[in-house]
Amino acid sequence: MKKDIHPQYYPKAKISCACGNSFVAGSTLPQIKVEICSACHPFFTGKQKLLDTARRVEKFEERAAKKNVSKKSKTLKKEALKARRTGKEVAAKKVKK
Repeated sequence: MKKDIHPQYYPKAKISCACGNSFVAGSTLPQIKVEICSACHPFFTGKQKLLDTARRVEKFEERAAKKNVSKKSKTLKKEALKARRTGKEVAAKKVKK
């Protein structure tokens, strides 16, 4: 094994979470700060908890709502256009007869 190519290993690195939980584990960094740990993660707690940083969830919901509205308006526009076309075709056929 070559010397001086591996990072220093800290067997008692302190890991602290945003929820306030902290524990010790081995790492190449002396301190680690995380947003989610096993004490606050929904998989381990069984509770649904949205971590909204910079309004990301709200922005997504707004975009999804706009998309639904635009789909509805597109279908309404298509139906109106189709009705106009069929009406014109019927009128044009009546004139030719």
